[in-house]
Amino acid sequence: MDWNYTSRQLELKARARDLASTIKTYEDQCETGDGLPAESLALIAKAVLESGLNAVNMPAEWGGAGLSILEQVLVQEELGQLTNALWDTVWRPANALKACSEGQRERYLLPGIAGERRDAYAVTEADAGSDYTAIVTTATPSGEGFRIDGEKWFVTVGDVADFLIVLAQVMPAKRPTLFLVDRDLSGVSVLRTPAYMHTFVFKHPIFTFDGVEVGPDSVLGEIGGGAALTQEWFVEERLMIAARALGGAERALREATEWASSREQFGKRLIENQMIQAMLADSAVEIATNRAFVYQVGAEADAGVPRKLLHAKASMVKLSASEAAGRVIDRAVQIFGGRGYMREYAVERLYRDIRVDRIWEGTSEIQRLVIANEISKRGLDGILTPWAD
Repeated sequence: MDWNYTSRQLELKARARDLASTIKTYEDQCETGDGLPAESLALIAKAVLESGLNAVNMPAEWGGAGLSILEQVLVQEELGQLTNALWDTVWRPANALKACSEGQRERYLLPGIAGERRDAYAVTEADAGSDYTAIVTTATPSGEGFRIDGEKWFVTVGDVADFLIVLAQVMPAKRPTLFLVDRDLSGVSVLRTPAYMHTFVFKHPIFTFDGVEVGPDSVLGEIGGGAALTQEWFVEERLMIAARALGGAERALREATEWASSREQFGKRLIENQMIQAMLADSAVEIATNRAFVYQVGAEADAGVPRKLLHAKASMVKLSASEAAGRVIDRAVQIFGGRGYMREYAVERLYRDIRVDRIWEGTSEIQRLVIANEISKRGLDGILTPWAD
């Protein structure tokens, strides 16, 4: 096994790091302004296009970057160092959109890849969170199309998206299906936009759908195929969350190390205190070990690991990396002391940012159930060892 970066991977990481450095200059503005104004977002979008890192998960022939899963992991790791979830300004259309028909691709996906349109995935409901199969939003046949009724929570990027990917039950058989729904359709409205613990560059509104009429060409994929497409979306998202968690943890550790090296208390630098040294050492170990695991699973995904095993391994890396990052960033806040509790410091913002990684796209508890289910059905061999074709 070769664990060295290739020249292409090093170039990608450098390009992503440069883009992250550009976007980082907007962190304070985003924090104090609870988001960014249109002019700042436009400047970031220009930088994204110039970097060639827009739509990293889409084929080059469609205008995307055409990166492998491992290459996407490397890019997301660099972007994960940004606070205020500014990584989300580097758009990456939902992988479910690969199921677009030719007409849908022209209308939704290609403009999305180019940054001219933005999608938001609408799955969660008030009573359907970790169990997304419990959704009650319905799509009732109406004329040649469907009438969508229901409510969707936590629709990330919903404030700037101009179309939604809505998971609904096609009646009367309750067949889970994805629909492409334009934001400006009659009956689509924002019920409210809650405030959250983090300062996210975009918002997570609650949408209602009241008799929204859509045509048969709004079905993404096939009727009844929404659950499978959503599960594939979850797998990719969990890998990318793990990668970004590593990036956030590394930034926190670097900032804490720099602070401990320069800050003096009781006549010596903080970093000379053995208790501080222990926190730095534990953090370095957690980042290094999780990085190796995330890279391994990314490479396995590219090598064609069986879908069910990849589902379980994606849960493993999300669980491990998100929880490790939480510990690392918590230690960084502690090392900064009172300053670590001030919003003007990156470690404080990272502390709020990282908490959701143990919740969205499947809670840590759900990840444990997915992993245990794989062990129960197929044993430990696939889980514990790198996959080989």
